[in-house]
Amino acid sequence: MNWDFIWLLIFNLCCCSLGHCLDNTAASESLNSLVQNFAFRTLIKHRPQTGALYDALLPRNLSGMDVSVVRLRSRRLWNKGANFSYFRIPPRTKSIPHVRRLAIVYQNLGNWSSLYYNVPGYSLITSVVGFMVFDASNITDTSVRNLTLNTMGQPISIKFPNNPFMGMGGINSRARCVAFNANGTIQLTGMSSPGVCYSRDQGHFSVVFPLENKRRPWYLWVIGSVLGFFALIMVGCAGFSSLRLLRSKKIQAMEKQADEDQVLESRWVGNSKMPSAAVTRTQPVLESGVQ
Repeated sequence: MNWDFIWLLIFNLCCCSLGHCLDNTAASESLNSLVQNFAFRTLIKHRPQTGALYDALLPRNLSGMDVSVVRLRSRRLWNKGANFSYFRIPPRTKSIPHVRRLAIVYQNLGNWSSLYYNVPGYSLITSVVGFMVFDASNITDTSVRNLTLNTMGQPISIKFPNNPFMGMGGINSRARCVAFNANGTIQLTGMSSPGVCYSRDQGHFSVVFPLENKRRPWYLWVIGSVLGFFALIMVGCAGFSSLRLLRSKKIQAMEKQADEDQVLESRWVGNSKMPSAAVTRTQPVLESGVQ
């Protein structure tokens, strides 16, 4: 059982439980450290020849990910460059700081790509591939130094293993090359050649495509408008009926109150006492105006 991988898996689960994996930066750094460890174990096991590419031995838990490593002399990198895996590093390239021997570790994250890298508003259409450069003067040294490359202004070309634009005569104007920098920043550039991206230094790279906003078919908008119109009519009818009912109840309440407020006199008729309304008789008026 590989404890390095177990700690990496626990770290990723803890980060992802927060919903964003710390922008994937810390997780990708842990993965890079683990990959570098496996790559140097492979070098120690094979006692490598200079310029030979070796596949790193990874645990089964990392199936779907490919890692390879090559050890070069700095003089060879300067004279011939390095054309391994998916990258072509041009001649006249030197390491900073300068070392006698260096190791280049190549990665293809495969189906692990979207777990460690993502671009807001875009979807990955190729695997994330990358390479890292280390001091390989002493491969048994546990404190391996990271190196940077100076290509003297010449680009490093990247060809992706599963790029859908490979072999096409034209370039999709919406596709973008993306570079994931070590500091967590993302750089998007246009694809100037079909299926090929360019860089000036090591890192991780992929091809992305903008996410499309799914539009509803026109007939759904028509159906929604009709249903909304009928719903508005039904609400209006219900409101009108409620208003009429309210007015009717109010009138009934007023009539009831008037009946209760009317005072009737009582008279005895025989042995019974019955209500009787007061009678007002109009007094006669003489023509002379004297009553």
